[in-house]
Amino acid sequence: MNELDLITCIVQRGKAEKVIDAALLAGAPGATYYYGRGTGVRQKLGVLSKLIVPEKEIILIITKKNQTDAVFDAVIKAGRLDKKGQGFAYIHTIDRAIGFLEDFS
Repeated sequence: MNELDLITCIVQRGKAEKVIDAALLAGAPGATYYYGRGTGVRQKLGVLSKLIVPEKEIILIITKKNQTDAVFDAVIKAGRLDKKGQGFAYIHTIDRAIGFLEDFS
């Protein structure tokens, strides 16, 4: 199996289900998400750091190359990732994978 991408999306806690629903509607076969904790900018803000919640949700979505753009665009829109402070997403090409269903609908 080749021609796969991995979309990784990090959003504010409580936002993952909306993003996953949009990805599924755009053609993603499924998604995995888990919880994480962000560091970095928050520590540099001092008193203002209380405004940034460190708990995040990390979403992993594997897509076929011909679905990647549509799913990525849906993730951006649903997560409002074009707005500052909402999270971010990126794409990795997968060189090898096992266990991914070739024929999903």
